[in-house]
Amino acid sequence: MSAPLIAIAGYHLPPGRVTTWSIGAYAVPDSYIAALRRAGAQPTLLPMLAESPEEALEPFDGLLVVGGGDVDPARYGAEPHPRVYGVDPERDAMEIGLIHAADAAGLPTLAICRGIQIINVAFGGTLHQHLPDVPGLIQHGVPGQDEGSRHEVKVAESSRLAEACGQAAMVCASHHHQAVDRLGEGLVPVAWSEDGLIEAVEREQGWLVAVQWHPEDTAAADPAQQALFDALAAKAAARSAS
Repeated sequence: MSAPLIAIAGYHLPPGRVTTWSIGAYAVPDSYIAALRRAGAQPTLLPMLAESPEEALEPFDGLLVVGGGDVDPARYGAEPHPRVYGVDPERDAMEIGLIHAADAAGLPTLAICRGIQIINVAFGGTLHQHLPDVPGLIQHGVPGQDEGSRHEVKVAESSRLAEACGQAAMVCASHHHQAVDRLGEGLVPVAWSEDGLIEAVEREQGWLVAVQWHPEDTAAADPAQQALFDALAAKAAARSAS
């Protein structure tokens, strides 16, 4: 049986972001690729789309939505906080289109860090724009300014996430300054940090799992984190075979 084909929504790097390159690029960090390959999947980068999201996803068995800059606050009716960074409206539009197309087609989907945020916004939810402004929260890391934070996440026992990872609690690596605030329609919270912040959501139907932390950071050494990618690959393979 051939490896399931997983689409990864890539993001644009502006000219000069890659040393010695005077032109831009489309990219995804290699830790995501490595985790999918360990899972037996074949990852494929999707740059900006030339066709509809439905047509773009037609050859694929699953979708991975990865981390990156902030979602445009205008998408959820908010003025931008001064610490908002890396906003790319074209990326937002592409990923929201892919998310809705995958949801309608029942395509297995895993979303990570920014991924959970764009998932929430895609279904009408809102975001905390800067977690240090929210009273009572633990350290969740600051993107680009530190090595991140590790903290425990408790998982709902009946969730797809718990089924995939086989654990009711995990130590997770995170470095984010935004998070889910008001939940989007049809999303169910399934994991929380000790401060009550939502750390994972799922769709009521289908197989969509979105997590706020970075499982790819520790997946090579932590089977519970690698299991998320294994579950995506297994669901994608089953869909391909059906």
